[in-house]
Amino acid sequence: MYLKHSLSDDLVRYKGLCFTYKTTQKSSFRYRVVVGIGGNIGDVKRRFVHLFYYLKKQQQVELLQTSSILKNPPFGFLNQDDFFNSLMILQTSMQPKQFMGYLHRVEKKFARKRSFTNAPRSLDLDIIFFDNRVINTTTLQIPHKEWFQRQSVVIPLMDLV
Repeated sequence: MYLKHSLSDDLVRYKGLCFTYKTTQKSSFRYRVVVGIGGNIGDVKRRFVHLFYYLKKQQQVELLQTSSILKNPPFGFLNQDDFFNSLMILQTSMQPKQFMGYLHRVEKKFARKRSFTNAPRSLDLDIIFFDNRVINTTTLQIPHKEWFQRQSVVIPLMDLV
């Protein structure tokens, strides 16, 4: 069950038990990571809830907080359904490249298929921030490129302040 709030004609915010979640528990892991989650294939909000509980059970990460879910139009490839996006704050002791590999394995578990840039997808997991690190390689860019220009990041980020 979600509370629905229209922000504009094409932006809708959803709040529920798992999305806006915050724990008061202290983490023993070393790094704090903001992860963007998104998808537009199938029952995405339900998949987000499954992801929430999956991550809560994982030993490699601790789930600290989630934002509300934002429904927003696609960008890049426009001939597809709207996206649902949210943010999660996780703690981990993995290094950034190792953590990115972990996220790719989670995506695969949730049936992510990579076809082309900005293609429709069941689940997309992106590192938005990794502690205060700045990394700019061909395979990893932290903070996430152009995060500050994407409503799918900026609006949910307001829940995490």
